[in-house]
Amino acid sequence: MSITTSELHMQVGGISHTGGRTNNEDAILLETISPSPDLPAGGWLLAVADGMGGHDNGEMASNLAIQTLREQVLQSSQPDAALALKQAYRKANEAIYDAGGEATDKHPGTTLVSAVVRGKYVTIANVGDSRAYLMRANQLTQITQDHSVIAEQLASGELRPGALPDKELRGKLTAALGTMPDLERRLPAIYEIVLLPEDRLLLCSDGFYDVMQNTDYLSLMGTDDAQSSALALTDLAVQRKTTDNVSAVVLAVGSSLATMQRAEIARDLAEHRAEHGTSILVPVIILIILTALVAAGVWYWMF
Repeated sequence: MSITTSELHMQVGGISHTGGRTNNEDAILLETISPSPDLPAGGWLLAVADGMGGHDNGEMASNLAIQTLREQVLQSSQPDAALALKQAYRKANEAIYDAGGEATDKHPGTTLVSAVVRGKYVTIANVGDSRAYLMRANQLTQITQDHSVIAEQLASGELRPGALPDKELRGKLTAALGTMPDLERRLPAIYEIVLLPEDRLLLCSDGFYDVMQNTDYLSLMGTDDAQSSALALTDLAVQRKTTDNVSAVVLAVGSSLATMQRAEIARDLAEHRAEHGTSILVPVIILIILTALVAAGVWYWMF
């Protein structure tokens, strides 16, 4: 799926895979936002949710989060994307908590990372440890911060970068949708970025973390085909024996107009040389000789 604005050409793709599990508690969303007077080319609503609470509960929570997000954002008349996302996350939290009933053991919950793309402007919202990454100029930057015990220990200095955390703390979240009747006021965390030509935006679940390096993301997201990138990422995670579900949503921004024009000129020149061989050198050499003779004549008559 692709969209072209006056500034950028964008393509999106996504896939969710069971990975190292027998059932998939992840869910993804790739939804177009209809054109409007203030958004002539339309936009995208993208999301990844990673459910928890057991087979039925996890799937229910992630799918309900995606469904509620879609309904709330697409039906909202709120022009502020950040506010629209905050309202949608609160609705999703309420819906999941209510659906969980009176269960206290393995209460359903889910992470949710999402992005509203309006032209070159992107608003990202996050709760949990699913992530958003930006690939720019062959560098990978993690945009979101995990809501997890390990992330908080790293931020406080209690855990050094590169140190192996306690196994019991791996995957332990400090925030999720649906586990409490009300979402904390500080949530969801909001991030805003401006896209540039050749950027790549990745939303993904945590099944990638233990088996992928930054160089893997960079090499697999270099193509302009967003769907192929998403498929390549999940395939590699499965090949490397991830123990979790893996889901990836990729947005690929095309090259700038200037870059495309330069490439087109280079192709035209190459085709011309292939068709005419070195014949183009003859008139060029003649032109250089004539220019030199004229310059010499002018110099002679002046001096």
